[in-house]
Amino acid sequence: MDTIAVSKFKATCLDLMNRVRETGAEYVVTKHGEPVAKLVPYTGARARPFFGSLKGTVLELARPFDPVDGEYDLDRD
Repeated sequence: MDTIAVSKFKATCLDLMNRVRETGAEYVVTKHGEPVAKLVPYTGARARPFFGSLKGTVLELARPFDPVDGEYDLDRD
């Protein structure tokens, strides 16, 4: 893992991010010789596709137009 001074990081930030994405390199950013940040590849979950993303989230009723059991307060103001 390489270390890089914050001043050099500011000047080459986009190039470093491209290198991290392409090669998996990791960098520790230092300020006055002390580590303050770490630049590592992102390994989070991929975005789900839009179509089909709600599959399985809606309840299925065998007879949706039948009355629902229970009491309701019909006296609204």
